[in-house]
Amino acid sequence: MRPLPVGDPGTPDHRSATHYLIWLARRAWPSMTGAVLLAIIWMVAQALMPAVIGRAIDVGIAGRDPDGLLHWGLVLLGLGVLQAAAGVGRHRLAVFNFLASSYRTIQLTVERANQLGATLPKRLAAGEVVSIGTADISHIGAALDITARGTGAVVAIATITVILLATSVPLGLVVLIGVPLLMAVVGLLIRPLHRQQEEYRDQQGTLTTRAGDIVAGLRVLRGVGGEPVFSARYRTESQDLRKRGMRVAGIESYLEAAQILLPGVFVVLVTWLGARFALRGDITAGQLVAFYGYTAFLVSPLRTLTEAIEKITRGHVGAQRVVRLFTLTPELSDPDRPREWPRSDAELVDPESGLVVAPGRFTALAAADPVDAVAIADRLGRYTDSEASYAGVPLRELALTSVRERILVADNNAALFTGRLRAELDPHDRADDETVEAALVAASATDIVAALPDGVDAVVAERGREFSGGQQQRLRLARALVADPQILILVEPTSAVDAHTEARIAGQLGPARAGRTTLVCTTSPLVLDRADRVFFVEDGKVVAEGGHRELVATEPRYAAVVTRGEEA
Repeated sequence: MRPLPVGDPGTPDHRSATHYLIWLARRAWPSMTGAVLLAIIWMVAQALMPAVIGRAIDVGIAGRDPDGLLHWGLVLLGLGVLQAAAGVGRHRLAVFNFLASSYRTIQLTVERANQLGATLPKRLAAGEVVSIGTADISHIGAALDITARGTGAVVAIATITVILLATSVPLGLVVLIGVPLLMAVVGLLIRPLHRQQEEYRDQQGTLTTRAGDIVAGLRVLRGVGGEPVFSARYRTESQDLRKRGMRVAGIESYLEAAQILLPGVFVVLVTWLGARFALRGDITAGQLVAFYGYTAFLVSPLRTLTEAIEKITRGHVGAQRVVRLFTLTPELSDPDRPREWPRSDAELVDPESGLVVAPGRFTALAAADPVDAVAIADRLGRYTDSEASYAGVPLRELALTSVRERILVADNNAALFTGRLRAELDPHDRADDETVEAALVAASATDIVAALPDGVDAVVAERGREFSGGQQQRLRLARALVADPQILILVEPTSAVDAHTEARIAGQLGPARAGRTTLVCTTSPLVLDRADRVFFVEDGKVVAEGGHRELVATEPRYAAVVTRGEEA
């Protein structure tokens, strides 16, 4: 998978967090444009209301003109109706933009995680990915949400500045100079806030990863007495996160205070100046009321601007994490010109070890070192780059999706996800009930389903924690059998079950995969005895092959491994 192209409107521009936020806005440009226009109408309608009230006072009350009062009253009513309609539409589009950007980020994150595959956990902690889907998407959505109101606030302030300049140059200059000055003061708080939020976000991801590790390994920790150690370590890191959060909250409290204090001072100043001008006769009573209305209204757009700065800062921090995920590249990539998958069944070969897996046969691999078996399975499944080939075609010359569709490597690190067990066993919903039942029988897992109140409709908890290790292993095996790939590679599929269950699985696995290519990496004599062909690997190389009983009788090293040295 090559990096996402830069500048393509159909893919996120990952050069920076700013480019990503712009890309999201471009993807939703109709709703973004609509929200901005409605926000401008909404804000400007409010900004014009003090002027209309001032005219109503001067013409209708001071001038004793009932018709004029009615006229300007109707104008005020019209502005109110326009403001209400625009406000409703703006809010609806703003919520749509918030949700669209959030869920689009989730979709891209999940898609990128799928593309990275086994590369992701090597490059990025699980807690970091979880935090993107929980905290960062909200900040990114809020950054796009505030864009409309922020733009409306700028236009409203500009409108009021023009009106004040046309009525009283000194008051207009106060607004023209005062607003940038207020924004400059707020800007002084943004830089430390940005830095503290980045540090807080990094620590949050680390702590989330730590919590996940503790929960996943809780049984083991309790068994070895390590629970207090990890608990103390988590408590220390949690307190560190709390302190960082307090520092962020401290800066945010100053920012919140500035949102109230600075506009308040601004209102007092403009009102005081307007009152002095009215006493001198420079402005009318209606204009004084209008000026007070302007300054009172300015509190809202000024607070909106400071809120926009804060939310865009948070969104920028969140977007940086998303962009970092986008810039990761998979260890494996498709060739520039992938070859077609061979149509007929053929041998799967690993030249590095000398293993040849015959088509349509039940083959077993026993390794003196389990690491060698895992390495061979990874090469044959193309999880590592190698010279492994199918029908004489190197796997690296085939499209990765083609390899994944036809070669399934099932090991004990595969997870069980939350949801109905039926969907867990058949994620693509392609198999009928008979196929699922046959897979459960072959994996000797029917007793697990029978013990559940709702059978295959029962809901599986996170990572299948309600099942024992052996039960999880059997359900994973059943899932692999339901998938029914052209080539199935199983890594120690019976290591966590008892001998009686292992014997049943060994007797049923071959018939369940009849006519399909199957490779089982195991040292279980019960499984090895059922294989059509057994390969013995030592130091990463095939050193012997034949039937299980033949190898036990003729190869002492093989006998020592599969019998745990009892017959060596």
